[in-house]
Parts: sequence; C-alpha cells; structure tokens
Amino acid sequence: MEDIGRGKRATKVYSLDEVAIVPSRRTRGPDQVNLSWKIDAMSFDFPFVAAPMDSVMSPATAIEFGRLGGLGVLNLEGLWTRYDDPTALLDELAGIDDQMAATKRMQQVYAEPIKPELIAERMKQIREAGVPVAGSLSPQMTQQYAAAVVATNPDFFVIRGTVVSAEHVSDTVEPLNLKKFIYDLDVPVIVGGCATYQSALHLMRTGAAGVLVGFGGAATSTTRQVMGIEVPMATAIADVAEARRDYLDESGGRYVHVIADGSMGTSGAIVKALALGADAAMIGAPLARATEAPGKGWHWGSEAWHDTLPRGRRVRFNTVGTMQEVLVGPSTIPDGTMNLVGALRRALASTGYTDAKEFQRVEMVLR
Repeated sequence: MEDIGRGKRATKVYSLDEVAIVPSRRTRGPDQVNLSWKIDAMSFDFPFVAAPMDSVMSPATAIEFGRLGGLGVLNLEGLWTRYDDPTALLDELAGIDDQMAATKRMQQVYAEPIKPELIAERMKQIREAGVPVAGSLSPQMTQQYAAAVVATNPDFFVIRGTVVSAEHVSDTVEPLNLKKFIYDLDVPVIVGGCATYQSALHLMRTGAAGVLVGFGGAATSTTRQVMGIEVPMATAIADVAEARRDYLDESGGRYVHVIADGSMGTSGAIVKALALGADAAMIGAPLARATEAPGKGWHWGSEAWHDTLPRGRRVRFNTVGTMQEVLVGPSTIPDGTMNLVGALRRALASTGYTDAKEFQRVEMVLR
C-alpha cells in the first residue's frame, strides 16, 4: 500500500506494459510445444476465445474461428439477434467516420428488440457447422433470455459484463443470483469480468467453469474516462490466479479457468497474460484486423451503444490479413498482430516450456 496524501492509501498495481518474461537457461524447438487447452469437456487447439463483439463475431466468423481451433463466442445481444440480416447496417456503420454520429446511430440500431427466435437460429447455424457453440449475454439480460440460449444446447454460456459480481443488490429489478443460476444449468458457464482476488473467489464459488479477468474491450473502452474504473491487467491476472489456487484447495480440487479479457491486442500481451497465470485469452482487437471481420476495420464493444451512458468508442484498425493469418500465420507484419498462435508457441519454446500451464512458472521482471 502507498499513501495518496494523508487521507487515502492505495495498492501499487501494474499493467501488462510494465512486466516482461525472462528466458531461462533452456530453450526448446517450437515443434515440442503443445498449446492445446481443455475446459470442461471441450478441447481446443490453442487457448484463445473470440470476444463476443459485433465488430469481430458474426455466425460466419464464429464458425471460422472454431474451424481454426479456438472458441468463438457470439454476442446474443448484438445485431445478429435483433435483425434477420444486419449486413446493411454494418456497412452503414462502417461508413460513418464521426464519433458522435456513429454513437447516435448505434444507439438507434441497437434499440431494436432482441428476438429469441434469432438466438435459436444463429446458434443452430454454428452448431450445424460442426464447431463448438458459445453465446454471450450480459448479467442484465441473462434471466430474460437464458431459456432461449439453453434451448439451443450450447457448449458454453458466457455471462460477460463490465463489472460482474456474485451478488447484485437492486430495489427495482430482481437480481441475478449467479450461484443458483449456474447450479440449475446443465451448461458450463464462463463469467466475468472481475479484477480482484475477492471478487474472483466469489465468482468461482458460484460454480463457473471459467472466470473472465478484466472488463474487456480495452481498445474500445472509455470506462476509465467516464466512470474512473480501470483494470491493471498484470496485477489483476496475478491476483485472480491466486484466487484460483486458493479455491482449488477450498473446493477439494475443483479447477476454475482464468481467462484474460482486455488489453489482449498483441501476441506479446497474450504471452504475458498466460505467464501471469491466465489459462486462456479472450481476444477482440486482433480479430478486428481480419478481412472477414463484420466491422470492416472498425471495432466496438457493447458499452459503445448504451442508451444513456455510452462508455466505449469505435476504433479504426488497418486490415492485415485473413482470420487464419491473424491466428496461425504466416505473418507479414512484425508488430504482434498476426500469427498469434505462432508467437505464443515460440515464446514458450524460447523460455524452455512445453505447455501453457507449465509456462505459468516462468520468471518475470518489472520494467
């Protein structure tokens, strides 16, 4: 703890930019590295989850992400569950450069009600492609649309919000009881975000299969400017990883996966997140650079179109290649935005580790 003047103390925290990994005396060939990730009963070729953001995930890109070996998550409060065919609206949004005009137009198009039948149709489309099926709702919408999601028999149900707690207090609406909700479900749940040891421990006690660390949408979020809330990802991941270890003992061996969600814009950030204790990374910004991205180079999260208090902005990225090139290469840009899997594989090989779990023991330094 450090003093902020005479009347307040604060914890010293670190972002991912302030830490780095250190090579050991041993190196390995990249061919010896195994990046497979298993959560609940599902196995994936690499530990990446596609963020449920309309700018990167459509049914088609969720299918492509799954075909390549990861877990694509569709935003079930997005344009694909509000409109039969939102492509014209996505084209329209891509043509708006002015930030204020874009926010106003997004507030208008996202005012269209969510249609349960479209939730079923989109999830069925992904299921029929033969890849893992996952959909995301915010805590505020979970009770209203959970039945429609569960009826599609998804492989994962993601509950994702800016700040998610195991206990929400309200005088106006019936709060979501996460522990009861997850207990009653026959679908593994991934829930978050959280940023502290205590909040993560509470979420793990609800029975979640995975916990999201961070508030997501780091490249697009203005939560720090609007609400003064910010997640120092290096410290947050390390704290939540410690909560996972303590919960493992407390529960008698139940392992909850820690998924870094926010500031995952480059392969280097992903590498450091796993070194700090994350089991996987939820990525958005790198996928917004893919030619298949629905946002056509623009990237935004759900906070950007909030009807009364937008806390996000659209960010413009240059398209660098196909989704396959972004994920597994080959890369043509030396800045960590392409071949994310190859970069992670080489980082483990360069530090002498053969899998991501073992890599969590790697030495780290503060810059």
